[in-house]
Amino acid sequence: MNRLARALDVQLVAAESRRAATKLHPDAADLYFQGRYSFNKGLTPEYLAEARGYFEQALAIDPDHIDALSRTATVEAALGVLFLTDNPHEHLAAAETKVIRALCLAPDHAWAHLTLAIVLICTNRVRLGMAECERALALDPNLADAYEMLGVAKNYMGRAADTETHINEALRLSPRDTSAFRWMNTAGFSKLVIAADAEATVWFARGIEANRNYPLLHFGYAAALALLGRLDEAQAAAKRGLALDPGFTIRRVKEAPMIGEPAFVAGIKRFVKGMHIAGVPKG
Repeated sequence: MNRLARALDVQLVAAESRRAATKLHPDAADLYFQGRYSFNKGLTPEYLAEARGYFEQALAIDPDHIDALSRTATVEAALGVLFLTDNPHEHLAAAETKVIRALCLAPDHAWAHLTLAIVLICTNRVRLGMAECERALALDPNLADAYEMLGVAKNYMGRAADTETHINEALRLSPRDTSAFRWMNTAGFSKLVIAADAEATVWFARGIEANRNYPLLHFGYAAALALLGRLDEAQAAAKRGLALDPGFTIRRVKEAPMIGEPAFVAGIKRFVKGMHIAGVPKG
């Protein structure tokens, strides 16, 4: 029995050593999924940097890992469009370069087409971006994020009243999606654009309930509350946003590379006005 016990102990130690080695030297797929997990925790500078680190490690192991390559592009796009940096143009240019490389390697990669749509829509090539959304949905009809981006495009086109329909379709397809908090933010902003501030607060509050680690939700909520005259609540919401992204300023919003129709521009001005009332730093 003692020999058998010792043999089992040796096997257990060897198995544990193998497990430890796997943790110390994860493969590209494991790193990719760790990056996805970090990205889904919340769109803060910290979590996005963490996600990019994992994706880049995966690419160091496998330079042609299409999923990791397309997701690094998504991270760069997020940094460029979500007012998380003072250098949005650089991040958007990097996103476009990376996603085009991904599509050269895998022309039918639905997420890569969606990422390209994000870049195009948010750099004033809205109709080209919408075509990329449609391409992504043709490849993957269940890609709910593509419906959200169609809603974003409607904001830019001055048709913010149509955005909610696209968000509801995304939620219908994937009601418990880890990205739902972003979709709710888009719906909330569309309501700000059309001065439906009470409805905006409902969407922003839903988004915060889904994921509290998205600064823009808190700033949108603060702006809507301020425009409704609910100043104490607005200031509290602004502080929560700044706790997640201490570098955020109104200047970032004003300098963002977004040029939409007059109704969209007016909506941005309402957003800025609300944040100013709520006490968000000018920068």
